[in-house]
Amino acid sequence: MTEIRPDADEALARSVLAVQHAAYAVEAALIGDDRIPPLHETVADLRAAPLRWLAADLPGPGVIPGAEPRLAGAIAWTEDDTTVDIDRLVVDPAAHRRGVGRALVTAVLTHAGARRVLVATGRANQPARRLYESLGFTAIGDEEVIPGLWISRYARCA
Repeated sequence: MTEIRPDADEALARSVLAVQHAAYAVEAALIGDDRIPPLHETVADLRAAPLRWLAADLPGPGVIPGAEPRLAGAIAWTEDDTTVDIDRLVVDPAAHRRGVGRALVTAVLTHAGARRVLVATGRANQPARRLYESLGFTAIGDEEVIPGLWISRYARCA
């Protein structure tokens, strides 16, 4: 895991945004709704968001001769003294089912320590819901964030 600063690096922000759009396109298909706000975010939007970021790379050199590592996924959050709020978890669809999402969430849980951790996902996004539940998150309710678009909120206390 590597801490990244898309706000300070436009090329990095473009890479993160490409993975974000691909990941949220998968979620949109799962939930039957493409009105997920991060799916429509621009580079400027992503760079302006006041978030902390971690990234995970797919192996490159040494695994695939001549290949450079490429962004497999990223996680972003906000935090204060009592709470860490995961704002987004994005995994390149080519890296699905390889433990990238689990590793990113686990890194944030470790960073959070004894603080409460919050996260939300599309109510019909069963793979994400299973991931969060397997990591000890408890469902705390569903919310219709825009007409017809439902999310499930989760919390985990250390």
